[in-house]
Amino acid sequence: MGITTETPASPPAGAAPQPPTPSVGGPRPIRGLRWWIVGMICMLTVINYVDRMTLSVLAPTIREEFGMSNAAYSRVVTTFLLGYTISQALSGKVLDRIGTRIGFMLFVGIWTAASMLHATARSVVQLSVFRFVLGIGEAGNWPGAAKAVAEWFPIKERAFAMAIFNSGSALGAVIAPPLIAWVALTFGWRSAFFVGAIMSTILMTAWFFFFRAPADHPRLSAQERRYIAEGQAEADVAASDTASRRPWLSLFKHRQVWALIAARFFTDPIWWFLISWLPNYLKSERGFSLATIGMLAWIPFLWADVGNLAGGGASSLLIKRGWSVDRARKTVLIVSALLIPLGVAVVINAESDAMVMAAVSVIAFAFQSWIVNIHTIPSDTFSKQDVGSVFGIGGTAAGIASMGFTLLVGQIVDQFGYRPVYLMVGLMAPLAAVLFLVIMRRIERVPALVERTA
Repeated sequence: MGITTETPASPPAGAAPQPPTPSVGGPRPIRGLRWWIVGMICMLTVINYVDRMTLSVLAPTIREEFGMSNAAYSRVVTTFLLGYTISQALSGKVLDRIGTRIGFMLFVGIWTAASMLHATARSVVQLSVFRFVLGIGEAGNWPGAAKAVAEWFPIKERAFAMAIFNSGSALGAVIAPPLIAWVALTFGWRSAFFVGAIMSTILMTAWFFFFRAPADHPRLSAQERRYIAEGQAEADVAASDTASRRPWLSLFKHRQVWALIAARFFTDPIWWFLISWLPNYLKSERGFSLATIGMLAWIPFLWADVGNLAGGGASSLLIKRGWSVDRARKTVLIVSALLIPLGVAVVINAESDAMVMAAVSVIAFAFQSWIVNIHTIPSDTFSKQDVGSVFGIGGTAAGIASMGFTLLVGQIVDQFGYRPVYLMVGLMAPLAAVLFLVIMRRIERVPALVERTA
């Protein structure tokens, strides 16, 4: 995935001094190294979602074995979201403090152990405890990825880089249904929880040896290092050595943080509904078996992957063509938010399975196109020192909303079915878009916090 770009022969005046080109006999630079880095993060995100969706795919089978109602299942899902939300509030700060490399290893290690423990669950309570720990680990993936993108990419490429790593969520959701269904039908449902754990162990071994920050990476060429630095926001470059992390509470003084909170509070529950409830919906409302779920439930998530790449690619292309970050991001966000109620309208009125799957695919496409641009807001508006913390705040808001919505879904489905839930989904995205536009006003950077020295 090497992408080459012309770079100036020498740094511009005032730029930070660059490390020397590796000496003869040293490690050979890797062309387009930043794209290899984001590719690894994408693979981590794939595994994250395979682990996350294993329970969702197996939900009809596990609910039957454990005797769970929709409401009881919603409580198990909510324990994951509780751990996820707590970790979102803390993981950004942890990653800002200990760094991307070690931070990823910490959180991936937690979710790998938790995934394997699911295979030992003998009760709903044990299953809930293991889901909680899984949530603690998996939440670190997103602030870590956002921080890595802020470190490794110039601002004009960040949305597309975010799209690449975030496509791992949809790709993992594509892979999980057929893979997990096959393993469960062949070896039993408990064996399915080892699939993601094995993959994450292998990838983390490679991560340990390969990943470094740009300033320390021996395989990063001087030309690419200079290109990354020159393309990042001036505030980041100028303050890279002197900027400090803002006190966490002080971040709430900025409208950019509240716009992010509003955007994620009202839209993240849509995605959690799809990944947690789609297999149950397909069985209870459309009569799908586990084998049929494995064959067809991946389709909406494939379109989610397309939406993710399309949304990130579109805003990056518009910026390269001279649009401001503000105009480019908002254009894609508005179009994406309006597509979701269109998909919902078809779902609640369609009779054929094919039309339902197509409409759910539209919802998934639009959500991912929306969220990939929302994910760039922390790095668009804050210096690198604060990106992890700001991303974590947005994730915390998303987790709180998703917990409440998940519990509500369980109660509504037991009493009234899925139609009211889809109607709520159709209203949430336009509401989020309006709130984001009103609160954000203009997407612009918050000046870096620079320590003054005597």
